Amino acid sequence: MGRGGTFFVGLCGNIGVGKSLFAERLGARLGWDVYYEPVKQNPYLEPFYADMKRWAFHLQIYFLAERFKAQKRMNRGCAPFVQDRTIYEDGEVFARVLHERGEMDRTDFEAYIALFREMVEFLASPGLLIYLKASPDILLRRIAQRGRSCEAAIEAIYLEQLQAAYEDWIGRMRTRCPLLEIDTEDLRYPPEPRVLDRIVQRIEVEAARAGCAPPSRMGGAAGQA
Repeated sequence: MGRGGTFFVGLCGNIGVGKSLFAERLGARLGWDVYYEPVKQNPYLEPFYADMKRWAFHLQIYFLAERFKAQKRMNRGCAPFVQDRTIYEDGEVFARVLHERGEMDRTDFEAYIALFREMVEFLASPGLLIYLKASPDILLRRIAQRGRSCEAAIEAIYLEQLQAAYEDWIGRMRTRCPLLEIDTEDLRYPPEPRVLDRIVQRIEVEAARAGCAPPSRMGGAAGQA
């Protein structure tokens, strides 16, 4: 992973697991800015779900570029922040699964991964990586509840493939970055205070280890990139 820099918390996990809700609540509790995944303004997302093979490379390049630009902006400041999905998931999970499914050919995948690896060398690693997980059945239910029309065609097999890639990546991350795993299978949404308390306590520990000022817990308005 990348070099050190501004302390931040990265939220990672499969489609529909609830990253944005956790990011919003944590940002409010900590008084930190929140940077969200660029979904609404993404011109490739809807075409991608309609024809993955046609748009997989375009979508992954868009996400990689947007997240790289956003994280550079974030790391210019000194204030800690919360990030909704990390740049590392783009290459380690999504692009890899799309290649394995045959949606991204070998030439495009190798070009993408080469670019991905060069870019992440310039970025800071998370001070704490929070891995949110749930079964594909629960994820499908949450995806349906949030009602994004472009996600209606998502199948359980795709979520299962992403889940396997996440587990492989998280296994490799255990020795490379502070990690907190949260099983969201039976959690209520939005997250309850007791769940957030546990996360905030761990953030305080990792922030102190990194020499970062302790979280304010004052709960300001969260920004969106």
